[in-house]
Amino acid sequence: MIDFYYWPTPNGWKVSIMLEELGIKYRMIPVNISKGEQFTPKFLTISPNNRMPAIVDHNPPPEYDGKPVTIFESGAILLYLARKTGKFLATDPVGEKETLEWLFWQVGNLGPMAGQHSHFWNYADGEHEYAATRYANEYNRCIGVLERRLEGRDWLAGGAYSIADMASWPWVLIAKAMDQPLDNFPNVSRWRSAIKERPAVQKGVDLGKDLRRTAPPSDEERKLLYQQTAQSTSALAKKASSKD
Repeated sequence: MIDFYYWPTPNGWKVSIMLEELGIKYRMIPVNISKGEQFTPKFLTISPNNRMPAIVDHNPPPEYDGKPVTIFESGAILLYLARKTGKFLATDPVGEKETLEWLFWQVGNLGPMAGQHSHFWNYADGEHEYAATRYANEYNRCIGVLERRLEGRDWLAGGAYSIADMASWPWVLIAKAMDQPLDNFPNVSRWRSAIKERPAVQKGVDLGKDLRRTAPPSDEERKLLYQQTAQSTSALAKKASSKD
């Protein structure tokens, strides 16, 4: 059994899709990031960066001596699950290298740029022309990187659908909602549509559908989500600890 700490966001979808693709038994534990549940002491022992997704694997591989394994960061979770099951990660050296390159490219490029673009497009108060333009351009650039990579290929790496595709796809799924049309990116559009048709992907994206935001964040939610410092996160953790 895997405990899956989750909220319905693109980063959460990476792992929910992987779990559904693998058919692994898991228990979804919502982490309401708008209410500060990511700062509870229990969650911080699993994810010290106070971010979801995270997992606790109660049936890890033998090399972990039978003890539950905690893993945070979506890319690390995908890699752990792929290695544990022997699925969605190429076994030949070249294919594995390519898969890891594109997995790490997502966590270092597409994800952060798309996340910041989403922030300034959807949530930032006031006018922030420089920041908004920079991240919109960077997101567009990353889509262009995918477009070139997918020329003549069905999948990003290793000649097969893999954790590299699962990592990048959720941040492309929401492209149109972030004012990034895909009309000029036919390879990306084809790839996006092919993955969207997979039953496990549909289940992964629908997980916790009723938890999705339906209104703009309140001032208090904005403070929790976007205005944290080292000092404030420590204070929130202490406050949450006192309630336990």
